[in-house]
Amino acid sequence: MHLLLIALGGALGSVARFLVTRAVNSYLVPTLPLGTLVVNVAGSFVIGLWCGRFENFTAPPTWRLFVTVGFLGGFTTFSTYALETVQLLLTGDGKTAAINLLAQNLLGLAAAVGGIFLGRALSES
Repeated sequence: MHLLLIALGGALGSVARFLVTRAVNSYLVPTLPLGTLVVNVAGSFVIGLWCGRFENFTAPPTWRLFVTVGFLGGFTTFSTYALETVQLLLTGDGKTAAINLLAQNLLGLAAAVGGIFLGRALSES
């Protein structure tokens, strides 16, 4: 049952990643892969929010697996981020690669922290 929930969450997360990335990239024509950035920051925020909200493990373990391992595992795109950064380096665009590296990591961490604090605040209200 756990594997089925993870697989279902992963499938939904992957489709959501594709749709969000495509939507962001269709409105913007960036040199920086902003679709991947948006997905990674949003995923970092949502996992922080989820963990902050259910810090005391009030969510059923099956839901935690579905959301964090399944959906967010399929939604966030660390491997895509890594590939895009390497491709920028290989094409000689080291400046954009460095900006991408910093943006993905710093904004992702900030989003996770923000999500945790918001989740905690929601738990207390």
